[in-house]
Amino acid sequence: MERWLGSEVLAHMPEVRYGGENGKTLQLEVDPDLVVVRARRGESLREGPVPGPEATLLNEMEPILSYPEASVEVYRRRERSSRSMEEMRKELHESPATRFAGRVLVDEQSHKPVLYTENLFVKFRDGKSRDQCLAVLREAGLTVKRELPYATNAYFVAAPEGTGLSIFDIANELLKREDVEYCHPELVRPLGRRAIFSQQWHLKATTVNNQWVNASANIEAAHNITEGEGVTIAVIDTGIDIDHEEFSHRDKVVAPRDTTANDANPRPSRRAEKHGTACAGVACGDGRFGASGVAPRAKLMPIRMISQLGSQAEAEAFYWAAENGADIISCSWGPEDGYWKDGKDPLHDMKVPLPDSTRLAIDYAVTNGRSGLGCVVFFAAGNGNESVDNDGYASYDRVLAVAACNDRGRRSVYSDCGEAIFCAFPSNDFPWAKEGRPAPLTPGIWTTDRTGRVGYSDDDYTNSFGGTSSACPGAAGVAALVLSCNQSLRWDAVRDIMRRSCDRIDSEGGEYDAKGHSPRYGYGRLNAEKAARSAGGQTRRVHGRRVHGRRVHGRSTPRDDDLDLMEAAYDGTREQATRELLLATLLAAQAAQIQDLRERVAQLELPG
Repeated sequence: MERWLGSEVLAHMPEVRYGGENGKTLQLEVDPDLVVVRARRGESLREGPVPGPEATLLNEMEPILSYPEASVEVYRRRERSSRSMEEMRKELHESPATRFAGRVLVDEQSHKPVLYTENLFVKFRDGKSRDQCLAVLREAGLTVKRELPYATNAYFVAAPEGTGLSIFDIANELLKREDVEYCHPELVRPLGRRAIFSQQWHLKATTVNNQWVNASANIEAAHNITEGEGVTIAVIDTGIDIDHEEFSHRDKVVAPRDTTANDANPRPSRRAEKHGTACAGVACGDGRFGASGVAPRAKLMPIRMISQLGSQAEAEAFYWAAENGADIISCSWGPEDGYWKDGKDPLHDMKVPLPDSTRLAIDYAVTNGRSGLGCVVFFAAGNGNESVDNDGYASYDRVLAVAACNDRGRRSVYSDCGEAIFCAFPSNDFPWAKEGRPAPLTPGIWTTDRTGRVGYSDDDYTNSFGGTSSACPGAAGVAALVLSCNQSLRWDAVRDIMRRSCDRIDSEGGEYDAKGHSPRYGYGRLNAEKAARSAGGQTRRVHGRRVHGRRVHGRSTPRDDDLDLMEAAYDGTREQATRELLLATLLAAQAAQIQDLRERVAQLELPG
């Protein structure tokens, strides 16, 4: 991928043919709001001291895609920019800091960036000799970079630098030859990985560090019903790195705000601001690269609020969220906690009331948000191993307080307790020999981290996030799954569905009362699949290996594996295999519905 899109004027929209001259055609078009830039130094144009002219231009754009191995980045023009992208592109192209700045092609259907190099893949027909193949390539002005060993007469070749869009014409001309079987330019897209990653034990049962961990909130199963599409989660926190690859999907971020600085830039401005990025990832990270959120297809409304507790900026954050389309609001902050291991810490007994200014703003969100249906507001219960009822924020009766449970299905040692606890969601834990608590099986929650070396890790992801700070956005993500199944629900109806969808854990130590409430876990650990079904969600129809025409999470599922085996063993009976697969899926969905009805009946509060 050494040579990338140039800056020539586009005379026509290019197309690529896969499968030979009579194969499938991929149509591409130009996105006028995008530019691809290759820096002359380092991996990024933003690296090191940025020269004045380039700094001004970069402030007018936001990065959405990065290929550090090639020093290539894709930028989008900010909505508030007063300059056209074409004007900025030309200025960047003439800058000594860049090798080039070119237009960006996007897929005609998905509108996702598709970058091309000036390289080609060419495969001649098997009967052609090597000398004949090389002669054709030389005649076309192409240089062989590699002869490919995995196919007969296959070559990876380069056109002269500056060929630009003509690379598509060269490919199509070669493809017209009778002796050329396949030929297409090298196209570059983001690598799609699994939506649920191996270390994300809070989303599914999995193996971490050679240990089987089965203490999840059943998120993966819920994703067969919904992934949170059509729902917006507002995360009020420290700055959020919206340039992270898991938030870079088109239209992922909506209505960004900084209520402390009173502007539209929610990014971190201080090195210590890493908390918000991790929280946002737990709630709704895309899961296209390294970490999935609970609701990966929900939109993110990042609201930076680093003012002190009780400030007006705090209240304005709720108002902004409600006025700008948030369905759910996640708040992983509150009064200062006492030290969870020190029972004599005076902070344990400190009562912090909810200021009227903030309470009324929360009321506004709950009453007027979502066109009167009300935003669902979540608060982290606290990490002091103390009473949540002393916290006026988390204990407010119009918010849902989320406690933390660990990878063994017990309360995390630090998690606050009390009457106000609504539910629990998986998070990290610590050993505590005095209380007979063993070391946890996992380091914590795998989620997004600030890019570069300024986060919790040196990577763009961390495996050690935790606290009720992680549990809160996890529960918010479950609420997004519920609303995605039924967007007509009032906020309190969402609350009731989630209450009924909790699994009772730690029955002996949970101290559950007659109404099924525990001061440690609330109504139990959230079960996302049960919540989605209770909201009316159904397992999506399976068409071969797709759900609604989209590969399930971009990964192989058990159903996929079964179908592959059927296809290999019974190549002539695929229709029968598909019918059996559909029947099995329908029976499983009916069984889940029956089980859900049984659980609802069992949880009815009988008089007496």
